[in-house]
Amino acid sequence: MSALAMLEEVSGRGVKLLQYADNLPLHQLSVAEIEQLAETASGHGVTIELGLTGCDLALVTTYLDLARQFGARILRIAPTAEESARDNAEIAALLRDAARPSRDAGVTLAVENHFHLPSPRLVEILELVADPAVGVCLDVANSLACQEWPADTIRMLAPFAVNLHLKDYRVALDPHGVGCAMVGTPLGEGVLDIGAVFVELFAHGRDVNVILEHWLPWQGDFTASHAAELAWLDRSIARARQEPAIH
Repeated sequence: MSALAMLEEVSGRGVKLLQYADNLPLHQLSVAEIEQLAETASGHGVTIELGLTGCDLALVTTYLDLARQFGARILRIAPTAEESARDNAEIAALLRDAARPSRDAGVTLAVENHFHLPSPRLVEILELVADPAVGVCLDVANSLACQEWPADTIRMLAPFAVNLHLKDYRVALDPHGVGCAMVGTPLGEGVLDIGAVFVELFAHGRDVNVILEHWLPWQGDFTASHAAELAWLDRSIARARQEPAIH
C-alpha cells in the first residue's frame, strides 16, 4: 500500500489517528508526495504520528522536519538490534541527544519495546535519560520475544507510556504437540486482557493515543494478505469501539 492509500483506508473507517512507522518510511517519499499526504490528512481530519527505526541523530532530525509538516506530536522510535546491544548508558546518551531537538520541535519521543530491549533495561535507560520529552511506546506483546509475559511488560512500562500499540494474540499449540507459537489475532479474539491494559495505564495517570496493530500471518500472496488485513482491521476497530477506555 502507498502512504496515501493507507490514509484513505483509515479515513474511510472513521478512524482519526494514523501512525506511520518503519513499515512505510515517509522519509523516502518525494517532497510532492509528503505535501499531498499532509494536505489530505488535514482535509480528512486525521491526526498523523510518525515513527522510525534507529537513534541516528540525522535521521531523527529528518523526521522532526516531517513532524512539523504533519503537525505530529509523537515520534515513535525503536533502537536497532545493534544499538540495543550497547550498554544502557550509551543508549541513554543517544536518546538524550535526540531529545533536545525533539523538545524544541514540541515532539515527544516514544521509545518502543521492540523485541531487543527487555523492559527492565528500557526502564533503566529512561531513568538515565530523565527527560520529559522521552517516554515509552508501550507495545503489549512485543516483549514476548524477551521472555516477558505481557502483564509484566505492561506493569513495568505503563508508568512511562506516552503511546500504546494495542494488538492481540493467542498461543497456538503445534498440531503434533511439539511446542507452540505466538500467533496474531484481530483485537478481542485472542488472550489479551484489553481492559487490564487501561487499568494499569490509568493507575499511573497515563491517557495515551491508541494505535491498533496486527501480527497478521502471510496469506501466500499480496492480494490475499491485503484482503485479510482489511478484514482484521474492521474487526479490530469494531472491538476497540466497544472498549469504554478508548475514546
